[in-house]
Amino acid sequence: MMCDHKIYSGCRNIGRGFWGIFIDQPFSVYKNRTAHRGVQKICDLIGFTGCAEERKNMKNKEFKKGIAIGVAATLVVTGAVFTSYQKVLFPKGNALSDVKTVQKLNYLEELIDEEYLDEKDESSLREGLYAGLLAGLKDPYSTYYTAEQYKELNTSNEGSYVGIGAVLQKDDTGGAKIIQLYEGGPGEQAGLKKGDVIKAVDGADVTDKETSDIASMVRDSEKDSVMLTIQRENEEKTRDVKVEIRDVEIQTVSHEMLSEDTGYIRISEFSEVTSDQYKKAFADLKDQGMKKLVVDLRDNPGGLLTAVCGVLRQILPEGLIVYTEDKNGKREEETCDGKNELDMPLAVLVNGNSASASEIFAGAVKDYGIGTIVGTTTYGKGVVQTIQPLTDGSAVKITIAKYFTPKGNDINKKGITPDVEAELSGDITDWTELTHKEDTQLQTALKEIGQS
Repeated sequence: MMCDHKIYSGCRNIGRGFWGIFIDQPFSVYKNRTAHRGVQKICDLIGFTGCAEERKNMKNKEFKKGIAIGVAATLVVTGAVFTSYQKVLFPKGNALSDVKTVQKLNYLEELIDEEYLDEKDESSLREGLYAGLLAGLKDPYSTYYTAEQYKELNTSNEGSYVGIGAVLQKDDTGGAKIIQLYEGGPGEQAGLKKGDVIKAVDGADVTDKETSDIASMVRDSEKDSVMLTIQRENEEKTRDVKVEIRDVEIQTVSHEMLSEDTGYIRISEFSEVTSDQYKKAFADLKDQGMKKLVVDLRDNPGGLLTAVCGVLRQILPEGLIVYTEDKNGKREEETCDGKNELDMPLAVLVNGNSASASEIFAGAVKDYGIGTIVGTTTYGKGVVQTIQPLTDGSAVKITIAKYFTPKGNDINKKGITPDVEAELSGDITDWTELTHKEDTQLQTALKEIGQS
């Protein structure tokens, strides 16, 4: 599930100094020269006391005795130095402040070296440690991203990427099935269709590859185009389709007229491009004679706080959109000037998968009473995350605040109850498989705004 969060462009050096050791940021270690020299001293001392060759040559008993005392003193000094620098290495209150924790980690790695059947991957072990630290919060929204995962996350939030404008899914017969084509994208323009299965990329068979690998082969190509060998439904032979590779804007908003006076806007997620896409969709529907509007947020998992506020500023009257409060009670507000207040009947469709930014949208509409919320109770994610990028390309996402609707409602783990409850008919769970006439939730919304 995507989560509402604010992305800060600057990189905060988390835990300056020796915290860098544990996030694989060497620059941090050497920034704290004093601490580094201290640890080097520890290493030197330990290295001396543990030197087998030196001990081997010690034959004089008295000399040995003296050395033993010296060693004991060294160990005391070493312990004192370690205790001192432990405070630098492991800040107070940190989960890693306990020396036993480090000792346990060392033991576990030794156990892996001695007993694990296959070769260990040092990088994977480190990534696992970082991910585990965040997992220990037991917060479903706080997580660690590898550099690759963070790159993909940014692509999603930015709303654009380099590719062919297609969403892929692993196919049971091998290869990748196209489950969505972006309107006006290179894939659609080249003649690809939803349901086509990619079997080869530039002549290289991909039937045994993962979907992510196939997408990378296309996305990372240094050429301006790619030749896809596809298997189309109800066709025995494969066909080759040449597709241009270029910047593609992810379509988060779709729209259509449902009748002569009723417009329909579907928002699939809230990314950086959503507000502009909504504005264009609304203008187009107005030009077609729209006097009533249905906004569909079903299965919308959320996205950027700035994005949903950008859309709501085109709908709400003057006033508060949403506010957040952090652990210290600090309050931050998002407001609307009311210059673009909606002046037509509005219905908003939601379901149990409408979360975070979608709930901010529905909560604001409900509190101001400018529209009717139709469907089922929403997911109930009323917390906000921030993303902190790290110098190695990775990042951490941490829950930093709760958000509240304009009237001060806390919807976390509760959700938003619709004004009008409406279920899908029968055993149907996926509304996208229905026609508009079969969609009982949509039909209920249309009745609420006076559409027969």
